[in-house]
Amino acid sequence: MTTIQHTYLQEDELVRRAIAALIRALGPVEATRFLTQPRSQPLDSIQRHREWQETLDPTQFLDQVFG
Repeated sequence: MTTIQHTYLQEDELVRRAIAALIRALGPVEATRFLTQPRSQPLDSIQRHREWQETLDPTQFLDQVFG
């Protein structure tokens, strides 16, 4: 049995290579445009749960759970 050992790149090297790959693939303008796009933040689980509860009909939910 052969064991393959993988080592991860240091974070600064990973970022440098990723940016270089983006520039090669997209060009400098589109790579910059991609990197500066605003990212939407995912809802945290508590907020998502509270929003789900607000739309919940307790009677219908309990009937579904307990038959």
